[in-house]
Amino acid sequence: MSSTSIMIRDVPKEDRPRERLLKLGASQLSNQELLAILLGSGTRQESVTDLAQRVLIHFEGIMLLKDATIEELIAIRGIGSAKAVLLLSAIEFGKRIQQMKPVERYVIRSPEDGADFVMEEMRDLKQEHFICLFLNTKNQVLHRQTIFIGSLNASIVHPREVFKEAVKRSAASIICAHNHPSGDPTPSQEDIQVTKRLNECGKIIGIEVLDHLVIGDRKFISLKEKGYL
Repeated sequence: MSSTSIMIRDVPKEDRPRERLLKLGASQLSNQELLAILLGSGTRQESVTDLAQRVLIHFEGIMLLKDATIEELIAIRGIGSAKAVLLLSAIEFGKRIQQMKPVERYVIRSPEDGADFVMEEMRDLKQEHFICLFLNTKNQVLHRQTIFIGSLNASIVHPREVFKEAVKRSAASIICAHNHPSGDPTPSQEDIQVTKRLNECGKIIGIEVLDHLVIGDRKFISLKEKGYL
């Protein structure tokens, strides 16, 4: 090992791999820097960045590194079992992410699509459940969440609970739905008030309320179609 090897402690803090990742993001780091972060430390004679470079040279880059075995890694000077296990875990984790297939998301193009999505789980409920479907820009369902259980009341169904989740999920729009245990989906004045309140809040925040569905027994009413949205 050359006596001119620069130890990581001698590198200005802002130029160290971890600090550069925090400042610039992982995509801006070289393979050597990313590997150095995973390795964590070098040896008494060699900096972690030099060790990372030597590992990459040994495997002729990252293509062969992805198929490395625990024995191959441990055979490299400066790589013990702890470092080898960490590297193999990171490589396997990356492989699994790469192999993941996109989730087929349910698309809502009409009130019927929305009602079909929730009908079976809501039509037999003995209490009123107020739920929200959070959609992306393609009207695909990102998430479904029960916001409130009990009789609908404009003072109880807080818009902040609805839109807090919408912001968290990066939703472009939402569809609200609640059931009438009687089986009759005719909307009440409270239903209409809640709808208008949520719609107003959505306009301010920039997340559109596409519809509010009242679910009965195998039938529903869209407050959008009724002109309340």
